[in-house]
Amino acid sequence: MDLYHFYDIRTGPFKSLTKLPADEAMSVMEKVRSERPGSFCAQRDEMYIGKRRNCEAILRREFAKKGGVIEIDSPHYMVAGYSPWLYSWYEQPAYIKIPIEEFDLKTVSFTYGDSMPTFSDKVNDGKEYRKKLYTYVEILELIDRYGLPQEWNDDGAYGPERYIEAHVWSDRTVKRYLM
Repeated sequence: MDLYHFYDIRTGPFKSLTKLPADEAMSVMEKVRSERPGSFCAQRDEMYIGKRRNCEAILRREFAKKGGVIEIDSPHYMVAGYSPWLYSWYEQPAYIKIPIEEFDLKTVSFTYGDSMPTFSDKVNDGKEYRKKLYTYVEILELIDRYGLPQEWNDDGAYGPERYIEAHVWSDRTVKRYLM
């Protein structure tokens, strides 16, 4: 399995609004809205950062319950396999692909689908992977059962899961790809 990180070339990889103080994060969002109005990220509302921080708190708590190793407060976001939809989010898209073997798997958690709808109270369709976080071994079992969402739901016609989100709770591997 390869993990992918998608980003805009002008911004660079592995940037996170939640790693910034609230006022700086809002400034970055405003800049994206004005300079890159065609990007998916420009469509996020003012509540996005608070919602994302809340979701990260849930991810952190759930991963700790599973014995995950958390070395950083805000994870690096990646996805299992290539996602055409995520690539389309950016006006000048690029990606970094890292084999899963390069990570300490005790520092990586997963959600079957994006973590925001996965843990949202607005998504209540009864699917077994809602409101759950997985380890690497556990996500492999779900992939065996359901496949990769981008292969059967890239357009979102069957629900909000369009990819498997990976949360990397360490800088160690990521730093090797920041050149």
